[in-house]
Amino acid sequence: MKPFAESCEINKHPILDVLERVFAGRRRVLEVASGTGQHAVHFGRHLSHLSWQTSELRKNHDGINAWLDEAELPNVLPPLALDADDEIWPVATYDAIFNANTLHIVSWPQVEALFAHIARAIEPGGCVCFYGPYNYGGKFTSESNARFDAWLKSRDPKSGVRDFEEVNRLASIHGLYLSEDIEMPINNRTLVWHAKG
Repeated sequence: MKPFAESCEINKHPILDVLERVFAGRRRVLEVASGTGQHAVHFGRHLSHLSWQTSELRKNHDGINAWLDEAELPNVLPPLALDADDEIWPVATYDAIFNANTLHIVSWPQVEALFAHIARAIEPGGCVCFYGPYNYGGKFTSESNARFDAWLKSRDPKSGVRDFEEVNRLASIHGLYLSEDIEMPINNRTLVWHAKG
């Protein structure tokens, strides 16, 4: 049975609107943490010029493969086994990297490791696009994000909605420079960085 995330169904169209523009000139995308596989299928179908490489923890591969097997998209590739805690990611380099809704799920040391991995995987001049909720100036942007943060911390005290400034500082340490901060529906943002060319 295919896994299903309601959030993916809700946000896939607004995210696609952004990716159609920021990934227009790209060729090879690494999706970090593909989750259920829903995004990969939707974006791969509509962005057929891209080779879309999925990735996830190995335990989640069956669900992703169920989506890919049904969709039969030649440009969407089976998942790589990637973990933020891995010492090295056995991946090629890509001219685009995409992630949705991961930074608030993992611990801050894992966020730091994630950006270190991304810095090694992105090509010079490449584009990195992250979707999710962020705080600004140490404050929640909505009451719903505050409630979401409390729920996350009740499950895992190491998780939580991240501060935009800290995430952007971390990205800059790894040679990524913010080019866009895009307001999205339901109190989310899409952050777009470019690697130094």
